[in-house]
Amino acid sequence: MLTNAVKLLDVVALTADRPEDNLWRGQVGTVVEILANGRAFEVEFCDRNGRTYESLGLCPEEIMLLHFERALPDRKAELVTA
Repeated sequence: MLTNAVKLLDVVALTADRPEDNLWRGQVGTVVEILANGRAFEVEFCDRNGRTYESLGLCPEEIMLLHFERALPDRKAELVTA
């Protein structure tokens, strides 16, 4: 994930399975709240009809930011780990 890149309404994916929440690596959600000054994020997971089926707080290492635009060749992503 890019440092300080996650913003409100960004689309993210889980980086690991969360069987206790019935969520799996790669599932896509939307950041709906920034928590603890950016040290955590509330992510909402919705079905194809837009109905929320799960909403939970996640740490930055549990999500990856998804990009929908072509990346510039001189831009380098900085991997953040805990």
